[in-house]
This record gives sequence, structure tokens and C-alpha cells, in this order.
Amino acid sequence: MKMYFHKVNGWRYQYLVRKHCWASAIECVSYDFIVDEQISKCFSDPQYYFQVNDHYVRNKLKIVLLPFLNRGHWTRITEPVGGRLSYEPPINDINAPDLYIPCMAFATYLVLAGISLGLSGKFTPEALNWKFVTGMIGWFSEVMLLKVSILSLGGGEAPLLDMVAYAGYTFTGMCVAVLGKITLGYTYYLIILWTCLCMGIFFIKTMNRTLLSEVRSYDSSKHHYLLLCTALTQFPLMFCLSNISGT
Repeated sequence: MKMYFHKVNGWRYQYLVRKHCWASAIECVSYDFIVDEQISKCFSDPQYYFQVNDHYVRNKLKIVLLPFLNRGHWTRITEPVGGRLSYEPPINDINAPDLYIPCMAFATYLVLAGISLGLSGKFTPEALNWKFVTGMIGWFSEVMLLKVSILSLGGGEAPLLDMVAYAGYTFTGMCVAVLGKITLGYTYYLIILWTCLCMGIFFIKTMNRTLLSEVRSYDSSKHHYLLLCTALTQFPLMFCLSNISGT
């Protein structure tokens, strides 16, 4: 009787141990899946944002710098992949965000900043390094503005690299403004107003048709105010970053 009792308890103990192990394994797999899903949602695939060609770059620059001339739609193209919808890469969709143009625009901005500092007799490695730091702070601030705007609508969040890409397009307008200041002198003030207006329109169109489409639901009463706020912030941001020599 004792042997039978110990044998039953042993079987029960082994059953409980195996059950606990299986539960732990399932919990670990579920946790890993959730973590991978969140990382994928936030960061996506970095290679996706560099799938561009000359045709895309030319047309994208036209949309960014002259958004009111775009007579086409602003929504992104989707395709079924693995049983779910996925966005087409930039090379196949002019409305898709990319990181090639923002990175090249930021590098060009630094080159133009160095030239402007040199022409005004204020060029030093430290001054150029400070322009790099302020440029990155401006880029980060733009990303945070987009993120806070979307989260404040209470519906979810867009991929982080999407917001980094859209915020980086601001440097294309700043390159035009800095180049105008170098070559055209005081006409720079008209150019900066024009580029700020164009970037504001671009952000309104982008947020309204692209970024907000990735949010499942949002408070429509805040919608127009946030779009207007995002557009208006382009004026102080671009004026500060494009005013290289401080005049």
C-alpha cells in the first residue's frame, strides 16, 4: 500500500513538473513573440527605407518642396504578404517614407552650413560640430512632436522609422533656405517663408493621409488642431536651423 501511495505521488509530481515546464515554455514563446512584434512595429526593416532609385528621388523631392502641385493621392500602396497587408517599398510607391533623402539632406545641410560659416568668417570645427548637434536636436524634436501628436489622439502609434523619415524631410527645405541665404542674401527671408509654408503643407497632407491611417482610431475633435500645430512648428524650427551665421 505504501509503495502504491509513493508511486502515485511520484506520478503526480512528475505530471505537475511537466505541466509547469510546458506552461513556462509557452509563456516564454508568447513573450518573445510579443517583444518581436513590438520591435517590428516600432522599427520595421531599416533596409525597406533605402529601396529607392533616381525616379523616386526626383518625384519625392517635387512632392516635398512643392506639395501643392501634387495632383495624385497621398495614401500608401499595400500588397498582400503572408496573409496580411504590407506596404510597398519606396521604389514602388512615391508616398512611402524613405531615409535616403533625409540622410542626404542632412549631410547637404551640414556642407552648406560649413560654406555659410566660411563666407561669414565664423568657420571653426567647433562651430560646424555645433550645427551638427543642433540639427540632430531639431530632427529629434520633430520626431517627438509627431509621436506625441499621434499618441495624443488616443488611437495607437505609427512605426518609429516612419516618423524619423517624415521628420527628416524638413532638411530638404532647410537646404534650399541656406542655399538661398548664401547666394541671394536678404532674399533668404522670402525663401524661408516659402519653404516653411511648403513643408507645413507637406506635413498636413502626410499626417492626414499617411501617418494617421496607421492609427486604428483617434479623436477627430483634436485632429485639425494637431495638424495645424504641426504645420506651424515648421516656421520656428526651420528659421532657427537655417539661420547659420546668426544674422
